[in-house]
Amino acid sequence: MPPTSPAVLLIDDDASFAQAFSSYAKIYGCEVAIATTIKRAVPMLRQHRAPDLVVLDLSLPDGSGLDLMHQVPRDTIERLVVVTGDPCADTARRAQQFPIIEYVVKPLRRRLLNDLFRRASDNARSRGMIDREGACATLRGRSRAMTDLRQRIRRIATYEDTVLLQGASGTGKELAARAIHTLSGRGGSFIAVNCGASQGELLGSHLFGHKRGSFTGAIRDHRGYFEQAMGGTLFLDEITEMPLDLQPYLLRVLESRTVTPIGASHARDVDVRVVAACNVDPMVAMAQGRLRPDLYYRLAQFPIRMPALAERPEDIVPLAEEFLDALNRRHGQAKYFSAASLHALQQRSWPGNVRELKHVVRLAFILSEHDEIDASEMEPVWTQPSDAAQAPNGTLEEIERQVIFATLARYGDNKTLAARHLGVSVKTIYNKLDRYRGRP
Repeated sequence: MPPTSPAVLLIDDDASFAQAFSSYAKIYGCEVAIATTIKRAVPMLRQHRAPDLVVLDLSLPDGSGLDLMHQVPRDTIERLVVVTGDPCADTARRAQQFPIIEYVVKPLRRRLLNDLFRRASDNARSRGMIDREGACATLRGRSRAMTDLRQRIRRIATYEDTVLLQGASGTGKELAARAIHTLSGRGGSFIAVNCGASQGELLGSHLFGHKRGSFTGAIRDHRGYFEQAMGGTLFLDEITEMPLDLQPYLLRVLESRTVTPIGASHARDVDVRVVAACNVDPMVAMAQGRLRPDLYYRLAQFPIRMPALAERPEDIVPLAEEFLDALNRRHGQAKYFSAASLHALQQRSWPGNVRELKHVVRLAFILSEHDEIDASEMEPVWTQPSDAAQAPNGTLEEIERQVIFATLARYGDNKTLAARHLGVSVKTIYNKLDRYRGRP
């Protein structure tokens, strides 16, 4: 069956009716599942793929089919047909309280079945379109800025052009890159690389690969990320942190679509879609000498700016409530935000964007002792210690060390956010940590 085949669920314990119904449904290319009890029907209704049509008999061995309607999502009920062989005014009245398609009496007429299966087919086609749209579902938000972002991603996804995502930390650059990969239809892997997380020599080896014996410690051949992403997408995050001496090599790979591993004498063809990202203005990075202009223009064939959360304030409350709902489901809680706490969330500037909002919601969920999360209970979540209480002392090197570790602690060991706060590169943070390793 193709992925958009109509999915039909019949909830009925009448074997002869089920057999006739299934045979007729298959004429329309429907996939038919059958549940004979409420107990068996509930998990089938809650599965990842919701049925396109549900046909429910009211008389079941373990209760009335009407009882089932309180246990399924509303969008499922809106695709439901109630059937009965023993109609009465009371059940008809109760059934009509729900947004069902039909309330009908057995035997079902062929014309009605034709209409129902055509409706299921329409739902399946709509579902197929929604599944494709779902590639952007992780880029949450109903604001105009996010709608435009998702539209740009859909437009470029099926082309081969390189994409440069520019936006502050926490705006979802990797999520956008993954959406581009999913929508592209490329069958290879999605490989993500942080260009500021490795020393220059190691990054070159990681990206382009190396031959055994090409340098000290190269005890075997290594396939680089370009080869690992063959037929797929390579996501180069923090591209402005890539060492300058590697940038011409990356440019050559992009232009020639070949890669030569370190120590190799022959180039290898690579079929890889490249998506790059940076959390600083690339024009500033070029002016500072951190990004070669020729590499920038090659990477930015299709630039996309990721909107900051502060630019779409209408998304703050829906996102916060979505994060809280997910925590409630995971931990069996029923916590909710008070009106004052929602107002407090909207007053924040959110320099850490959606990542910071998600972090704040989780902390508030953990710290709140009541179901209602009030604004006063959220103060400890984002109140920072005073500068006086955290004032470092000692030599200049020791003060620097204390500041780096304090900043890392403040941002949950997120080195990118810490580097941004301190005004240094991520590579500088890693270099400092390497120097401090093994010291008290």
